[in-house]
Order: sequence, then structure tokens, then C-alpha cells
Amino acid sequence: MARGHTGLPRPEALVLFKTAILQSLRDLDADRDAVQRVLAMETDFRKRITSHVESLPLEDALFARFNTNPFVLLFHTLKKCYQHVGQIENDILPAKIFSSMETSAGRMVEAVVLPIYGWQCVASEMHSSESVIDGRKLGSKILQIATLKSGPRCLNDEMSENIADAILANVVNWAKAARVKKVDFTYGVLYGTKKQSNKKDWHILRKIAEKLPQHELKIHPSDRWSCAFEKSGIAVDVTVRVGMELWNHFSDRDTAFLEMACALIRACVIPTEATASPTNYTIADLGEILSLNSVPDGFNVSILQRSQWEWLFFFARHFCDQLVGQ
Repeated sequence: MARGHTGLPRPEALVLFKTAILQSLRDLDADRDAVQRVLAMETDFRKRITSHVESLPLEDALFARFNTNPFVLLFHTLKKCYQHVGQIENDILPAKIFSSMETSAGRMVEAVVLPIYGWQCVASEMHSSESVIDGRKLGSKILQIATLKSGPRCLNDEMSENIADAILANVVNWAKAARVKKVDFTYGVLYGTKKQSNKKDWHILRKIAEKLPQHELKIHPSDRWSCAFEKSGIAVDVTVRVGMELWNHFSDRDTAFLEMACALIRACVIPTEATASPTNYTIADLGEILSLNSVPDGFNVSILQRSQWEWLFFFARHFCDQLVGQ
């Protein structure tokens, strides 16, 4: 088990406060450059998402393409007390749409957000020297690289070792091709927290430390989410960045997460003047997550309408371990 490894970090729960989110939202609303980035991403998101949704399976799609599990279908039938196959059909299509979106949503978000902050999306061939690279940004003295995964539990032991091997085998050539002496490599997770991670991401760092000659290792990853080494005159930092930390890494001003969130909500959620009626949610803590009770009287921003604020809290909850009102 991963937890048995000496030096494995024990991250504390990441707590977000709604009041802090609202203050950041107010600051963003007053920043003309930030608003322009949000609007640019909103337009790109809407175009890409609309095109993707139109390509998803329609009601007349062939059943063979859905790859359904017959046991799950019958278990679900018992739970819902269905009596006819026509009833379960209404559940199969949304499930397939969600599954199809899972495979492409991350790539779509990367393609929209990274260029806004000066990063290049890298679409490289499998088994090439750059196959581990998803994003890249070249500065005057440093090459920043990111490999990106959709969620905090995507890795297994073999994948962790493969990423470590790819870094060690190729980092010198990456630096020489970019004509720099320093490389900052990020293993990034698009949402979640380090506490939610299965810790296989940290094992990338552990494998690097194990495989390197000790004189090349400068900072050991014991009890930390980064390591550093020097190889053939190239200084290399490798860091695990998850969720909000990752998105803010892309921005020099640590505003990328909130800007992305606002852009996505504006692109996907149509604002309404109507006040949402009280809802008894089946998910026990959903009402507390969405509650606007902590929003100060008179709070107002132009970047998001009041009916979209609950969506901001809903989105933010995926990037923390706890969301609290104060």
C-alpha cells in the first residue's frame, strides 16, 4: 500500500471559504484584463462544448455502441422498480453522454485555458520523447512543462514509474532543444486535492529519487510534493500540483482558477431573474454547498449573475475537501 512508504506526505484538508471566493470574485470583476480573459475563454468554451455535445449519441443511436453492463442494468431496474425496458432507456442515454464527456472534457479545457496564459498545448505521438508532455511554456531562462491528468486517482504504479522514466530519459534533450539550463516539470491534476489523491502522483517523485545517482539529487521528496535534481548541467524541479494549485500555476497572478470557473459557468449556465425555490436535495450536503446565506447583502458583480453564484460554489467544491460559509 502507498501509505506504507517512508516520506509519503500527509496533506491536510483543503478548506475553501465562500466569503473568500466572493472577495476574489469582486477583485476579478474590477480587473479589466481578467474580465477580458474570462470573456475570451467563455466564447471558446461555448463553441467547443456546443460542437462536442452535437457529436454525442442521439436517441436513435445503435444499442451496440453503448457497451452497457447487463448486470448493472438489471440491478438498476430493481432499484427503480422498472417493469419495461423502455423505462431504463431514459437512463442509458444520459449515462453514455456523461461517459463520452469524461474522455474529452479535460483536453477541451486544456485547449482553451493554457493558451490564454501563454502556454502551448502539446499534441505529441505516443512513445515519442514528448509523449509525456501536454503543456509547455518557454521563458528566457526556463522551460516549463506539464503532464496533465483529469482526476486525483487516475494513476497506477506502472504509470507513475513510466512518467518518472520519461522525465529522466528526456529532460536534458528538452532543455537543450529549448536552449535553457533549467526545467520546471509539473505533474498536474485538473481537479481535486492532494488529500483526495491516491498518492501515486507522489510516487513519480519517489521513483525519480530512487533511480537517480545520489550526487545528482538536490532535494529529496520525503514529506514534500516536489523534488529537484541536476543532470548534465540541467537543473530540474519536479512538482505535483493538484486542482486550484495547478490552474493558478498557469497564471503569473494566481487568478487562473477563478477566471476559468467564471468562463465555464458563463458558457454553460444561462442566467435567470427567477429566484431558485427551496429544494430538498437527495445528496445530504448539497443544500449547504449551494447555500447563498453567506453572501453579504448588496453583493453584486457583473461577471456572474446571482442565479449563477450557486454554480460557482458547486464548481469550487470539486477543488477542495470542505467548503464553508464563513
